[in-house]
Amino acid sequence: MIISGGENVYPAEVESVLYGHPAIAEVAVVGARDDRWGERVVAVAVLVQGAHLDLEELRDFAGAELARYKLPLELRIIDVLPRNTTGKVLKHELRAMSGTGA
Repeated sequence: MIISGGENVYPAEVESVLYGHPAIAEVAVVGARDDRWGERVVAVAVLVQGAHLDLEELRDFAGAELARYKLPLELRIIDVLPRNTTGKVLKHELRAMSGTGA
């Protein structure tokens, strides 16, 4: 769970909405430290080949289904999500990628 501005944000809920975007092949949502909110919502996405996506487009898309405080404040595009041998996404690695683990 991510606690942003005192509100609970469940990554699975946000991921389920973001998976609906046509440019997203895979996505994981993690929290990152934020001086203002405590934690901020970060979407880490693998895009469909040849697709382009920016943060504003993603927020516009997700804003129809998610409360404003649940919308990502950061979008990171990577080539592949790190996984363990059973296929589970290693979110601790995603948080550590830019030293903003929460």
